[in-house]
Amino acid sequence: MSAAAPPPTAAPPAKPAAPAAPPARPRPRLGELHDSGTVRRDSVDADRWVATGLVKVTGDVNLGDGKLDGTISVGGRLSSTNVLYRGVLDVDGAVETGGALAGVGSLRIGSTVHTVTADLKGTVRLVGALRVDRAISLRGSLSTPSATVGELDLEGEAHIPGDLVGLRVRAFLKEDSEFGTVKARSVSLRGKPPNLVEKVFFRTLKVSVDRVEADEVELEGVDVEFVRAPKIVLGRAAHVTEYEGTIVERHPSSRVGFESKSRPPYGLRR
Repeated sequence: MSAAAPPPTAAPPAKPAAPAAPPARPRPRLGELHDSGTVRRDSVDADRWVATGLVKVTGDVNLGDGKLDGTISVGGRLSSTNVLYRGVLDVDGAVETGGALAGVGSLRIGSTVHTVTADLKGTVRLVGALRVDRAISLRGSLSTPSATVGELDLEGEAHIPGDLVGLRVRAFLKEDSEFGTVKARSVSLRGKPPNLVEKVFFRTLKVSVDRVEADEVELEGVDVEFVRAPKIVLGRAAHVTEYEGTIVERHPSSRVGFESKSRPPYGLRR
């Protein structure tokens, strides 16, 4: 008679699961933060930040309202409702405001900018694209790869090699400027006419545009490769290489068609 099989060995009881880690508590936002003089911070998280002097933040800045005066440097991104600056504002990351971005001085952004409205005076240099939901007014210099705006009102100079898209684009250009493609319902691009000294020394403003597409286009003192619009107005010294649409008004000094670009005579500068 065979021996009975040994009873099965009971499995060891399972260990109870470790309790789940509690969720990280959000960092509390300060009500109001004031910095003055030479200050260095890891980050800023406040309903209102007033900074004056030489202030450097190595990380991100998260604000309700910011009032910045002096040289302000941010190593991360800047998020806010409204920002008002005067002096130098240098941000390595992206900038996003739910309201207004306004300032006087130098603005340098190492990434993109998205704001509802903007009122800027001075130098604006963006590594990434610019997006303004409503209107932007700029007096000075703007450099960005591309821009999408509600309305643009610019006086000074602009370097936008990509697309500039909006409802209305108006630019009075006082320094050499360049645009890639400009698309809007209404486009007005005007270059400053040369003064007497500039005429004597053959110094002419150079404003070059690859393409303009709009319902209405007004050009003066600019050089455009191609224009498509039902209504085209060519003002003083405007040049269009090709166009589709109707030229409804034309200044005697405007030109249409291909032009050979020759070098100025030796000893003279354009």
